[in-house]
Amino acid sequence: MLIVRPAAPTDLDAVLELARQIGPGMTTLKADRGALERRLEIASASFAGTAAPIECDYLFVMEDCATGRVGGVCAIKRSVGLDEPFYSYRLGTMIHSSAEANVFAQMQALYLSYDMTGCAELCSLYLHPDYRQGLNGKLLSKSRFLFIAQFPELFSERIFAEMRGYQDIDGSSPFWESLGRHFFKMDFQAADDMCGRDKAFISQLMPRHPLYTALLSEEARAAIGKTHVDTVPARRLLEQEGLRYEGYLDIFDGGPVLQAKVGDLRASRESMRVVAEAGTALAGVDALVSTTSMRDFRVIAARAAPEGGRLVLPPEQLDALRCAPGEEVVTMPVQPARAAGIRKQENSATFS
Repeated sequence: MLIVRPAAPTDLDAVLELARQIGPGMTTLKADRGALERRLEIASASFAGTAAPIECDYLFVMEDCATGRVGGVCAIKRSVGLDEPFYSYRLGTMIHSSAEANVFAQMQALYLSYDMTGCAELCSLYLHPDYRQGLNGKLLSKSRFLFIAQFPELFSERIFAEMRGYQDIDGSSPFWESLGRHFFKMDFQAADDMCGRDKAFISQLMPRHPLYTALLSEEARAAIGKTHVDTVPARRLLEQEGLRYEGYLDIFDGGPVLQAKVGDLRASRESMRVVAEAGTALAGVDALVSTTSMRDFRVIAARAAPEGGRLVLPPEQLDALRCAPGEEVVTMPVQPARAAGIRKQENSATFS
């Protein structure tokens, strides 16, 4: 059985090993032992409610209960851009027209934006290849939404996720080669590594004026808003939860930034509190089940058939959740109601 739980300082070696397996493009999970050690300390303080809001970083790991192995990691940063600028590009339109020349042209342009300042960020999602099967990826990614739905007061109105942008088979980024390289005078990997340590160089080197996309290479234009092949499944899961691409891009690789209002997230609308009971689970739908404690937040995937405000779970699942019969849990179908052919009954804690 797999469980998603808050990361602890004792997870340092396991998280570091996962970070070492990630290729270029994920600046929020670098294989830097010192930085990860500090991050795990902040995560512990965040879940304990003792970290300053500006530095809260809710880092989760997915643990294999049978072996104790950590097979995945994901995170929610409470707010970005408050201690150092957070940049993105906004894709917009400029109009060039001349009645005398009989020309009317719409030109796409990239505008440097700080619009995500103060928003919460979904980040650092990585699942080890050994665990990429069944519901594991959904459990890891979507567990964060149950956390947000239970503790919405921790977050601003809007939440977003930067998707890793398109890269060629050799790991190079067409978007970076056509744009960023001209201003930063370094390889994509070098810029990506620097961004993971200190973002001050971005404000010093980044062009601040609108950039016409027509001046980029054809390959770079094709990469705008395009997701890395390894990140396509993660994007699909986020879109199921209500996040959408609205024309914002990562400034380095041109990957899409997905966003949503917290109140519009599926977990905010479809999750429900029920009382846990021990027993033989009835036939139900694939669902996520979580505890209600922030300090000891835990999530599993289970077959769930809540009825009358109660949910029957096998003893081993209750043990994994560290939940006693009679305590409240929160549950939500893994698949959106429309996709799974189910709907939530009004005024009744039942999946049907």
